[in-house]
Amino acid sequence: MKRRILALLFALLATQIGSLVSPAHACGCGAMVPDGASRIGVDRESSVVRWDGRTEEIVMRFTVGGDARRAAWIMPVPGRATVELGDPALFRQLTELTRPERRTRTYFWPRERDWPFSSGRGDTSAAALPGAGSPVGVVGRERLGDFDVARLTATDPGALRTWLEDNGFELPERLAAELKPYVDQKWEYVAVRLAPREPGRTLRGELEPLRIRFDSTRLVYPMRLSRLARTPQSLGLYVLADHRMEPGSAIGGADPEVTFAGTVAPKGALGELTGGKPVFLTAIDQRFPDPSRIDGDHELRATAKDTPYRRAVYRDELLMAGGVPVWLLTVGGVLVAATAAAVFLAVRGRRPSRSPGPGNPLDLPEGA
Repeated sequence: MKRRILALLFALLATQIGSLVSPAHACGCGAMVPDGASRIGVDRESSVVRWDGRTEEIVMRFTVGGDARRAAWIMPVPGRATVELGDPALFRQLTELTRPERRTRTYFWPRERDWPFSSGRGDTSAAALPGAGSPVGVVGRERLGDFDVARLTATDPGALRTWLEDNGFELPERLAAELKPYVDQKWEYVAVRLAPREPGRTLRGELEPLRIRFDSTRLVYPMRLSRLARTPQSLGLYVLADHRMEPGSAIGGADPEVTFAGTVAPKGALGELTGGKPVFLTAIDQRFPDPSRIDGDHELRATAKDTPYRRAVYRDELLMAGGVPVWLLTVGGVLVAATAAAVFLAVRGRRPSRSPGPGNPLDLPEGA
């Protein structure tokens, strides 16, 4: 018996510890490489993708942790790219637009937390609710906030490794192999050095968003380099296009889940990104339990219909009338009616008989 209790306590403890450990979010657009023996982790990646059929823009914001003072990040792109700082307000605006709708639904019979089963205190906690002829060409280089951005071309998979090593970074062995499909397709690269302007400051917390723009006749979101991840990954995308969009396949992950779909108004940072035009927003979440199974990049396509969708979060409440549970009124009413019926039948059963007998008072006396 003691062993069973200990085993149960251990299982509960392991469950609680596991709930505090969130899986790393995918750095699906590239690889993050710290300098020297430092470490860096992407705690969260938020990406907004805008596509009008000819041009694609990706606005990315990373939340990072670790002790690295410098790091490098690589993103393959199918065409010549421009890079600038993005507007942090864009993510706040999209978070608000896609917030689940809160609804209330009622139930009739009391549950465990309701009287008479509860202690009366109730549960007040709320659900809580990633140069010519040279193997490496530098197209351009600029300083953007805490970022040193280089736009590169490469003709062999080792080109980016050489570039990073020449700049003081150590590239993982497997990354060069994962870059080969992009080299074969003649893609270009955005290589970013994350170097804070304040000397000695580590890279922690939310970094400034980067806005990357390139020509593309198909909506593609680079994911192949996430194969290098050693922990489960998750991806969240805000896709802005003329229609509702969906991934062409799961590319080795769980089925993508649409968490919002609908036309949104061009206001604020969103209006600046869309050129002041209404746009259809599709929010997509996807999990990758085994990143090594990722077999390509996401290519998104328009769905057959622009069906709107918004998640709903339900709050269950006991059905009440005038501050009194309806079930109690119903049961009380039934009891009152049953009691009244029983009393009526009992009284009726005790009444004396009125049948006429031998001395019937209706008989008249003689001579009347």
